[in-house]
Amino acid sequence: MVMQLDKPLRQKGRYLVREAEGVADLRAAQRLRHLAFHGDEASLDVDAFDPICRHFLIEDGVSGKLVCVFRMLPLISGGDIDRSYSAQFYELEALRAYPGRMVEMGRFCMHPDVHDADVLRVAWGAMTSYVDENKVELLFGCASFAGTDTSSYLDSFAMLRDRHLAPKRWLPRVKAPNVFRFAARLRCKPNLKAAQVNMPPMLRSYLLMGGWVSDHAVVDQKMNTLHVFTGVEVKSIPAARKRLLRALAC
Repeated sequence: MVMQLDKPLRQKGRYLVREAEGVADLRAAQRLRHLAFHGDEASLDVDAFDPICRHFLIEDGVSGKLVCVFRMLPLISGGDIDRSYSAQFYELEALRAYPGRMVEMGRFCMHPDVHDADVLRVAWGAMTSYVDENKVELLFGCASFAGTDTSSYLDSFAMLRDRHLAPKRWLPRVKAPNVFRFAARLRCKPNLKAAQVNMPPMLRSYLLMGGWVSDHAVVDQKMNTLHVFTGVEVKSIPAARKRLLRALAC
């Protein structure tokens, strides 16, 4: 079952967000993903999950340039969790008991030449509209750090350990063969400034909404990333943050 938006997405400021229509749009998204993740746009970033996801494109309304893409996989409940991309890397047995609607957000990336924070705001506005209109209760995905060198992110991981681990009832377990068990291994106190500076913007946004993470990071050599499972329960988002997100969605 595919959940549908009740109204089309539209332009906010100079950026237009819309759902992909047809092969050409999907190929454009895959080309931008390959540029963002692998450094060139001569090839496409394609995987087996693309056909079952809904793909969103954010374009510069002035130049027409594609500046950001992401995809969303709707799940009726935790009983469908094994269909998700994240389930390849994390043992999500605990989340099979989750009763509400879920959406996995993935392959989020921006064009390397674009650094406008408004793009991220537009993306969150679109996701907020989707979540509200489809009564989604849990938003989740793999939040990625660039590269596979854990030493660059020790303060960030220590902060995640101290402040943002998943509740025990939903905690993902280890499944991938190569992981960094930061909750068990790190003993240092985080430098909070360094932790924030090195935290990926998307993960920072999740955390501001009350998001939580797995107690380990997966070392993904194929994507050249370290990623943590990240979840946000909609009912737990602070009221002030909900108001801000819904203002972006208007």
